[in-house]
Amino acid sequence: MNFLRMILLATLMLTGVPAAGQTLPKLSGRVVDAANLLSPEQQAQLTQLSNDIEKASSRQLVVATIPDLQDYPIEEYGNKLIRGWAIGQKGANNGIILIIAPKERKVRIEVGYGLEPIMTDALSSVIINDTILPRFKAGDMAGGIVAGADAIGQQMKLPLEAAEARALQQTSKPAARPQSRNNGGGIPFVVVFWIVVVAFVVLSRFRRGTSGQRYRGGIVPVVLWGPGLGGGSGGGWSSGWGGDSGGGGGSDWGGGGGGLSGGGAAGGGGGASGGWGWGGPPLSMPTDAGWSPLRAPGPGKAPTGRS
Repeated sequence: MNFLRMILLATLMLTGVPAAGQTLPKLSGRVVDAANLLSPEQQAQLTQLSNDIEKASSRQLVVATIPDLQDYPIEEYGNKLIRGWAIGQKGANNGIILIIAPKERKVRIEVGYGLEPIMTDALSSVIINDTILPRFKAGDMAGGIVAGADAIGQQMKLPLEAAEARALQQTSKPAARPQSRNNGGGIPFVVVFWIVVVAFVVLSRFRRGTSGQRYRGGIVPVVLWGPGLGGGSGGGWSSGWGGDSGGGGGSDWGGGGGGLSGGGAAGGGGGASGGWGWGGPPLSMPTDAGWSPLRAPGPGKAPTGRS
């Protein structure tokens, strides 16, 4: 009997069946503020935005604040959420969820398969790093959520061809390079690199020559190519703040309607994630109607929304 129990437990772990008590919040509408981060006015604003997106393009956006990821990586949680809630239209899989997890200090844009051409992993990462995270780090949680949803909405309202072109344009902009304090001098890095390589080769030949051995190359190809240049590596897009992107496998969890079609995603197609560290200014929250400011807690403790 104990042997059978062990087999059952191993099967559950391998198939990814969630343990008891690990449940999704109910899909109650276009904004699911389970972590209590938004004021009623902000929820209404985001709901209207989601309505406008669907009227303009048939695409669907849900904003979800999650009090606890229940020990799941946000990428896996996001995949379960978009599958369980079935965001998007049946057969189109054209839904997106903006997920905010204040306890773990993580944010993710989970993208349905049908929107991958216009809401690429790279564009999702740009929105997270350029629009959402700066506001979160400044303490403005609600402002970051609203601004991020607006940025997603601008893209989702566009016709397909215009949206594809804009996604390419937004992610192909050259990154701003830091200006050197010494504008007129200094040795370029590439020159220094090749000086080091040549010095290494000469020194290696000298040492091998003194021992009567011929130089055969050895480690030089590694030095010339450098790490990561000789071969590729797999994986999805990773944002600059410790997040990974890309949808993964996951099991279906039950969800509700919330005024959406509920016939969409069979699984997340991609997206991007990010996070913000502890410390910094207090995270601002609505202070009316029983709300109190969200203070950045000590390490290992979760922020709370309501007083």
